[in-house]
Amino acid sequence: MRAATPKPVLVVHGGAWAIPDDYAAAHESGVRKAMEAGFAVLSRGGASIDAVEAAVTVMEDDPTFDAGRGSFLTSDGRVQLDALLMDGGRMKAGGVACVERLRNPIQAARLVLEKSPHVYFVGAGAEEFAHANGMPLIENSELVLDRERERLKQAKQREAAGLADDTFSGLEDDKSPETAVARAAETAEFQSHDTVGAVALDIHGNLAAGTSTGGTLNKTPGRVGDSSLIGCGCYADNLSAAVSLTGWGEPIMKLVLGKWAVDRVAAGTAPDLATREAMSYLFSRLGGRGGIILLGPDGRFGLAHNTPAMAWGVATEKSMETGLSL
Repeated sequence: MRAATPKPVLVVHGGAWAIPDDYAAAHESGVRKAMEAGFAVLSRGGASIDAVEAAVTVMEDDPTFDAGRGSFLTSDGRVQLDALLMDGGRMKAGGVACVERLRNPIQAARLVLEKSPHVYFVGAGAEEFAHANGMPLIENSELVLDRERERLKQAKQREAAGLADDTFSGLEDDKSPETAVARAAETAEFQSHDTVGAVALDIHGNLAAGTSTGGTLNKTPGRVGDSSLIGCGCYADNLSAAVSLTGWGEPIMKLVLGKWAVDRVAAGTAPDLATREAMSYLFSRLGGRGGIILLGPDGRFGLAHNTPAMAWGVATEKSMETGLSL
């Protein structure tokens, strides 16, 4: 008896934070366009990795999100981008970090995955590799928006006044959840964390995941967060699950939270429960905040956040849903 053909599923996120009402429509629209692009690939029998790349590319091109054009600026006023793409069937991955002259880092990550024996390239080396394999190089100024110049200016003014956003410093040492919650309400919980990501299952039963980000506002040049690190902000394995995260990068990295979550699925935990457990673990252990999407090889999925909202979308053969909270 032939096994049933898997039903395609695509899950997308566009950041987890206190998304203001006047940002809501742009977030939902951006997520929906990404889902439409990604699920169009799946619906015609395409590969999950192609669907993830397509969905993330759409969000990188949308200045609503902290990925690609319109990303947060470093302390010296530049855009530095990170991305990771992983194929759970072949167990291949490609990542880039601190790239400044590539419009779509997720596409550069795909080139690393397909055309290099290595897994990860950074900075100028990543740009040169991508360019040698057909990607055009652009001026960094093409990625910078006046909106972000103003946002950086305001961040520096707060910093000079001793009111710098303290996303994670010291939270790990604070054993009081109440204190952590209060500090989060005062600081980074309400700062934009619009990292984007997608996970997909195709009709061949293969999983894939991708995550892309411009990092944190006013970050030190050269800083790399969780998004492009295997097992942290992104991971995929047909034997467990595919995952993408958004939120406070440093706590997520310290817990290798993506791998932590997919391992729960491999051990028999339902993806919906595993996502909630992951957010609870992130907060209880390190006071961290964020969001997660998780998709198992059987098509079951979960999404959760411990921020006021998360932009998300789910596409299947039967429906296409978007939302800003659960």
